[in-house]
Amino acid sequence: VGLLGATSLVGECLQQQLVQQQWQIVAFSRRAQVSNNAAISWLQLDGLPMETGHSAVDNIPDWICAAPLWVLPRYFDMMLKLGARRIVALSSTSRYSKTASPDTSEQRIAQQLIAGEEALHTWATQHSITWIVLRPTLIYGHSRDKNITEIARFILRFGFFPVLGSARGLRQPIHVDDVAAASCSAISVEEAGNRAYDLSGGETLSYREMVVRIFEALGSKPRIFSIPLWLFHLALQGLRWLPRYRHWTSAMAQRMNQDLIFNCADAQQDLHFSPRSFKLAPGDLPSQN
Repeated sequence: VGLLGATSLVGECLQQQLVQQQWQIVAFSRRAQVSNNAAISWLQLDGLPMETGHSAVDNIPDWICAAPLWVLPRYFDMMLKLGARRIVALSSTSRYSKTASPDTSEQRIAQQLIAGEEALHTWATQHSITWIVLRPTLIYGHSRDKNITEIARFILRFGFFPVLGSARGLRQPIHVDDVAAASCSAISVEEAGNRAYDLSGGETLSYREMVVRIFEALGSKPRIFSIPLWLFHLALQGLRWLPRYRHWTSAMAQRMNQDLIFNCADAQQDLHFSPRSFKLAPGDLPSQN
């Protein structure tokens, strides 16, 4: 299996799961990598071979793309030359939730996801390649995500967390290991193909309850303050001086009261998808040192 985006959070989880399932992996990266696992060969995306225990790769029929979907078209020709016959690509439910965002950068992300999905569909259809698009909801896990981990880091730094209004919008956070498991299943289940699947976590809870769970996992008493939008906007202007919070926007606050829930029944049926409930393990949280 060819793995694009192999060094991403999902990509690293995929490496582990694919090895456990006895796949031989050709992992692609923009930077040189050295593999300590005989099941993983590394190639740079410019085509130059890296240090690897395998001979040159000349045929890769199965592919998983854990890189941002909008970069995938750059590698269509490469995948064709390497004999691509089936590809699983990760998109996001942000293609729905951020389309009408008041923030132009978020709108751009939604449009890039939509365009990436359409490009994959067109290219794969033209070349008789089976394709599957997976659209996960809010991904968390292994303290490397930009969702739950960022909330936890804020709590650890400031001792509280601000929300807009009641923050009753519903969420379905999904663990990164479950996203990887769905990707492995999608590359293996021959009956599934030429369609997209929404992937949601195994539990639906409000944004406020999600934050409460994070406090509890950190061993802290929940301190959640409801503030008006104008104050949220003012606070963000100050926070953006800190590099970690430059991507935070007022639109993120407004979505705290919007339901972002998706039906994953088709993925459960076709891909044997069985996501866990929202429970944070110690390894899912940033260090408190």
